[in-house]
Amino acid sequence: MRKLVSVRAAALASALLAAAGQAHAQATQSQGALADPQGSSAVLSGVMWLQGTLLGNVATAVAVMAVAAVGFMMLTGRMNWRYGATVILGCFILFGATTIVSGIRTAAGA
Repeated sequence: MRKLVSVRAAALASALLAAAGQAHAQATQSQGALADPQGSSAVLSGVMWLQGTLLGNVATAVAVMAVAAVGFMMLTGRMNWRYGATVILGCFILFGATTIVSGIRTAAGA
């Protein structure tokens, strides 16, 4: 009995997965590959505001001051070099995220 239930559950899960994949493919074809889903304008505007805040002039100035402070503290021996390198690497990743993602998309062929 127990084995029969697990076989049925596996068959049901695979059927649901196949149906969901087919429904997603049909929805993508009918809406276009780059179309936004209905009602996503509020989420999209929020994400665009967050991107503008994180990559704007104020964020750039704060990042420059942070890198300068961390570099000075590393040179004077007040901060561990690994922690300082992590802060500086984080700034590079934050401001280079667009370039990194476009490189990954190009490499993936999308």
